[in-house]
Amino acid sequence: MSDFTFSTLEYQRPDFAAVGSFAEQMAERMKQAGSYEELKALMKESEEASKDFSTMCVIASIRNTLDTRDEFYEKEQEYIDEQTPLITPKFLAMDAALLNSPFRADIEKEYGKQYFVQKELEKKIFCEANIPLMQQEAKLTNEYQKMMATAEIPFDGKTLNLYGVQKYFEHEDRSIRAAAVKAYSDFYHKNEERLEEIWDELIKIRNEMGRNLGYENFIPVGYMQQGRTDYGQKEVESFREQVLTEIVPLCEKLYEAQRKRLGIDTLKFYDESRVFADGNAVPAGDDDFMVEQARKMYHEISPETGEFIDFMIEHELMDLKNKPGKASTGYMTYLARYQSPFVFSCFNQTIFDMQVLTHELGHAFAGYMAMRHQPVMEYYSESTDIAEIHSMSMEQFSYPYAEQFFGEDADKFRFAHLQEAMTFVPFGVAVDEFQHICYANPSLTPKERTLEWKKLEEKYMPWRKYDADDFFDRGGYWYHKLHIYLYPFYYINYTLTTMGAMEFKKKNYEDHAAAWEDYLKLCKCGGSMSYLETLRHANVHNPFEAGSVKNAISVAKDELFASKYMKED
Repeated sequence: MSDFTFSTLEYQRPDFAAVGSFAEQMAERMKQAGSYEELKALMKESEEASKDFSTMCVIASIRNTLDTRDEFYEKEQEYIDEQTPLITPKFLAMDAALLNSPFRADIEKEYGKQYFVQKELEKKIFCEANIPLMQQEAKLTNEYQKMMATAEIPFDGKTLNLYGVQKYFEHEDRSIRAAAVKAYSDFYHKNEERLEEIWDELIKIRNEMGRNLGYENFIPVGYMQQGRTDYGQKEVESFREQVLTEIVPLCEKLYEAQRKRLGIDTLKFYDESRVFADGNAVPAGDDDFMVEQARKMYHEISPETGEFIDFMIEHELMDLKNKPGKASTGYMTYLARYQSPFVFSCFNQTIFDMQVLTHELGHAFAGYMAMRHQPVMEYYSESTDIAEIHSMSMEQFSYPYAEQFFGEDADKFRFAHLQEAMTFVPFGVAVDEFQHICYANPSLTPKERTLEWKKLEEKYMPWRKYDADDFFDRGGYWYHKLHIYLYPFYYINYTLTTMGAMEFKKKNYEDHAAAWEDYLKLCKCGGSMSYLETLRHANVHNPFEAGSVKNAISVAKDELFASKYMKED
């Protein structure tokens, strides 16, 4: 199956009845297996069927996000979302046959204990009473995603989508920046009532899921959905406190220096993206130029990344250009049958495009390596708190190649990117704390929730000033963060893994060969270990330990303050 391109892959609607029947039969056959070799053969047969099934589901999902106006794939996605919960009990019965097998010790000896840790988690987060709730949840999240994807914002004589208008946040004319942010804000304000309703319904649905599983609310379930097995809320809270102590003051200094560079009295929200008075770094060529430079860079980084990028380009496994109707998101997924990652995003001719070519392709490289080094499909992907280390570290490994993408603006790119890596963290932990507040306090009204976001901005982003934008100023900014709606409790991963990426930055300066070797270890191990075990395997520190945040960001902090851009006033 090596001769394929994504655009020519044939899609066939998954036969859920046949898949369910196969799972039922397989569960019985696994129970009756007379030897480990017989059971192992059944596991292989089941995995091959699973690859075909999941690949069809993923093809439908990708094509739905490529054009959310395509009614065929919209209906296919709706069908898959409705049917998947219905056959989940049959998959779990198959898992139970393995969990209770007399040959369980043999499986664990060959594949490691994480094989069963994952299955135990899946068992814990499912009950049949939640099937209709899962179906309702999917409809609501699809509605939110389509609302974002089909946004039409009139600006600068054009009709722009959410990605398109954000380019103007960096404009040299301050009044245009302000107007662009206002147009962006107005879109969310216009849709505020429905956005409130969707979020309110999701909180109720998810909390009911949690209660059906024996918990007070959804929060423990959300943690388990993220694959977290060796840390919980207390550890996350301690990490947020470290961010408040170590990173928030750093960000205040960075933004004060930016205010001086821009020569303005007060830094407003619409100024935050304009890092330099004479203009931010911009790509030195068009979309195709950027992809070609990425190809060259990955060939220079290592033989493994060179092989990987050729594979991605040859098989059309990246869709990066911004187009009408395209979902306003970026992601990596994978086509298991083809051992192929797929990368989706929307270029907007800013430094964001370079981040796509490193962040999402960092995810994809890790998937590519895991699919070629792990013995079972269950280990092709890792928990999300590990996954973001792959992506953010690749962003750091790309710094020596910035000239290829930005020419004489390379230093501007490196500074702005590193500053953004730091200033993002307080926002990221605020998103996480906001979700905890909402699920733990379901009686809050929509306006009270938005006020809670406003309080979190004052806590973690005290520099933020919206300047007469009533909607954002009263706390409406959180509506734009799709992870809150679509991927509960995911967002803290970006901040935890920023620490891992900063460690790789530090190690890369000290010994590039050793740093790259540790990075390859991280990518190859996939989901075969827990979070803390994976960190130890790749020689990365535990971010929850006291002092870990201060230590992780030390090199980045020194680099930023040593920059010529911090000395301008």
